[in-house]
Amino acid sequence: MGSPLLGIAAVNSLLFWAYSHGKHLQTGSSDVEPALGQIAIAGAGAGVVNSILASPVELLKVRLQVQYGNAGNAVFSGPVALGRHLLSQFGLRGIMWGFWATVAREIPAYAAFYSAFEFTKRRFAHALTDGDASKLGVAPLMVSGSAGGIGYWTASYPLDVIKSRVQNAAAPPRGPGYMADAAKAIYREQGIRGFFRGYSTSVVRSIPAAGVTFVVYELTTRALSRSGK
Repeated sequence: MGSPLLGIAAVNSLLFWAYSHGKHLQTGSSDVEPALGQIAIAGAGAGVVNSILASPVELLKVRLQVQYGNAGNAVFSGPVALGRHLLSQFGLRGIMWGFWATVAREIPAYAAFYSAFEFTKRRFAHALTDGDASKLGVAPLMVSGSAGGIGYWTASYPLDVIKSRVQNAAAPPRGPGYMADAAKAIYREQGIRGFFRGYSTSVVRSIPAAGVTFVVYELTTRALSRSGK
């Protein structure tokens, strides 16, 4: 359990750092509120940076989930054992398996994730606190974060299905067309529904998870801002 949790913590830390840095690069100051378009750009950029860690973490998660789903056929005891196997079999390519598919998913996913959160948060601020988002309580932040989670999966779910297909293949992909090949295979086997199978479950699961993530992020940011004054 420890290794997956550490991986997720590292991914989220890198993601929010890259997002904050992306906003600052565009506005030049942390005191300037970025436009929603700038939020989307910062989110997309954070998704690209985040892929460096997210791709191997998700590769291990996806392959272990399939393994544990096959009762009695577990081969690897956990992510460390699986990671060692992939390195020994395929080298670095085995760990970065599906990297570009992850990048393709993360760009729209995090553009929508942060934009949906900021849009909803600002609407709440306009309605409840005279436009001052720093005064919003936990409940509106939770709802705003949940909107971000819904935006994430709505913007990227078909790409996530393709990424999972790529990362569950027998060997790392070669050539620039591997995502198109995976998409064609999914469509041939399942039709258009194949790109949305499990979408509702992912959205429902993301609502509390994204809500809590953004509440922690916002409250921590406020606390750091106050301590820095």
